Amino acid sequence: MALGIEARLRSSNGGCVMPLDAHFSDDGVSRKSKVTVVGSGNWGSVAAKLIASNAARLSSFHDEVRMWVYEETLPTGEKLTDVINLNNENVKYLPGIKLGMNVIADPDLENAVKDANMLVFVTPHQFVEGICKRMVGKIRRDVEAISLIKGMEVKKDGPCMISSLISQELGINCCVLMGANIANEIAVEKFSEATVGYRENMREIAEKWVQLFSTSYFVVTPVQDVEGVEMCGTLKNVVALAAGFVDGLEMGNNTKAAIMRIGLREMRMISKLLFSSVKDSTFFESCGVADLITTCLGGRNRKVAAAFAKNEGKRSFDELEAEMLQGQKLQGVSTAKEMYEVLNHRGWLELFPLFASVHEICIGHLSPSAIVEYSERKPNFCVIDGHAQ
Repeated sequence: MALGIEARLRSSNGGCVMPLDAHFSDDGVSRKSKVTVVGSGNWGSVAAKLIASNAARLSSFHDEVRMWVYEETLPTGEKLTDVINLNNENVKYLPGIKLGMNVIADPDLENAVKDANMLVFVTPHQFVEGICKRMVGKIRRDVEAISLIKGMEVKKDGPCMISSLISQELGINCCVLMGANIANEIAVEKFSEATVGYRENMREIAEKWVQLFSTSYFVVTPVQDVEGVEMCGTLKNVVALAAGFVDGLEMGNNTKAAIMRIGLREMRMISKLLFSSVKDSTFFESCGVADLITTCLGGRNRKVAAAFAKNEGKRSFDELEAEMLQGQKLQGVSTAKEMYEVLNHRGWLELFPLFASVHEICIGHLSPSAIVEYSERKPNFCVIDGHAQ
């Protein structure tokens, strides 16, 4: 049976109950911010751990942090939410890590979000639109959101970033947090950095997100460039697939470094072509070159792509994902497909040979070794102030 928040706090504080609503403004309205994490996979659970540690110590936040969990039945026959609440641990997606006594797993999406004024979205990107539609009319009017989701949706009129999708569906502001963040390393408190992207005139809420996520081992920096930060976090997964193909075929570190450099160049070009507001400096933040490096060296997209190449493309990404990731989802394969659609629609495929090749390898139109064959071609392009000439 799940422990209530009061019992949890009493057990973790020598029998003393920590007041949840002790600070009020003059008109009697609570000034404390209440946070819900929408998602509970590997990265979602780590985000809940980071947030819970700060919510418990900072007077401006409610102690209780809700985490919406897509309910699953474990092999033991127990419900995942019950086990999380009993053991304070996501035994499926983040085993061995305590989340914080103030994290409450909730399988009811509407109940999990109804009282929150700060929503942290961290689910596979293909599920975001459906989740948002379920939340319409169920959230507070003063809600602020942040997306930790690396991906995009392709609409008839072009690409739609996940932060924009959340804003459009729910009518709320949405910042983003991206960075060189392999979840399992942050879970054991190894030093990491991240970048919060925010829009003009939203510096105050950006600072609040920085305060909510920052710890001694997780350093967060705000940047006024939502699209740049989010594009970096999204596109690096496609480059990581290319790096995985190189690893699987044992092509060596020189080749992998070349792929990463070319990939970063294409990331910057695509981002500036699609969004003229994107800043070059963003690519030197944690969300840019640092995230690209760590994902190409140790991320799940690189890992599965290496296995795909070793098997010469004879085993599908879906099969390998199910076998290797224990329920976690790849983002790179779907993002590569989505970017291919955008590039093809706009007639830009020849300008971005790395991105085009990755998708064609993923769907079996090219062999994994083709990841280096494109380099013999010199695409005819230049980018000046974000425009192709």
